[in-house]
Amino acid sequence: MGPIRFCVLGPLEVHAEEAMFTMRGPKLQRLLALLVVRANRIVPVETLVDELWSETPPRTAVPSVRTHVYHLRTSVRAIGELLVTEPSGYMLKADPDSIDSEVFTRRVKHAKELLAGERVEEASRTLRGALAMWRGQPMANVDAGPVLTRHAVQLREARLIALQLRIEADMLLDRHRELIGELKEMVATDPYNEWFHARLIDALNRSGRRREALGVFQSLRSKLSDELGVEPSEEVQRVHQEVLDPS
Repeated sequence: MGPIRFCVLGPLEVHAEEAMFTMRGPKLQRLLALLVVRANRIVPVETLVDELWSETPPRTAVPSVRTHVYHLRTSVRAIGELLVTEPSGYMLKADPDSIDSEVFTRRVKHAKELLAGERVEEASRTLRGALAMWRGQPMANVDAGPVLTRHAVQLREARLIALQLRIEADMLLDRHRELIGELKEMVATDPYNEWFHARLIDALNRSGRRREALGVFQSLRSKLSDELGVEPSEEVQRVHQEVLDPS
């Protein structure tokens, strides 16, 4: 039997026994996803009940959890061999290298260390590799309950941080021209994200496209004023001032 791999940075998938598995039924999907994102930690039965039934658990919730765990064990033999029953709950004992989110987290941590050591090119390359692991929204095929929803938010935030770090590294490497198209797409996708606007203004200005940089600032300022009644952040205004006063 080959090594097992768990993927949550996109649709939930299990790769084992030279095949790819997805769990049938929303509750089995939720159960597996929660055990994966909390791998090597005991997931209390109460937490599983909360995820599977939210605020309306049936009176038979606890025995139903046991039944779902049994089906999970028997659905994929490789999972059953890793699933441990504890007095308070269940634990998936898995090699961290077999879980894509764990590998992603370690790569981003390593990239931060590389940046701190001024090894910017290596950091950029490491972050690109980490971001390339994403295949879509985390656990996109899982009808997530309250616990998994919080985990998905955390994963999306971790991806955003990694993306920002990669952009910072590329700016340090004077790749501002190459970043303009990507930053324009990000600003269009997330029009209230002032961090992306600041980087776009800076990249345009450093590429000799001063008029466009000023246009991005004015567009953001109008949107924030008209829709939120606020001015751009200090960081955006600082970058704008650098466009106005290049000295």
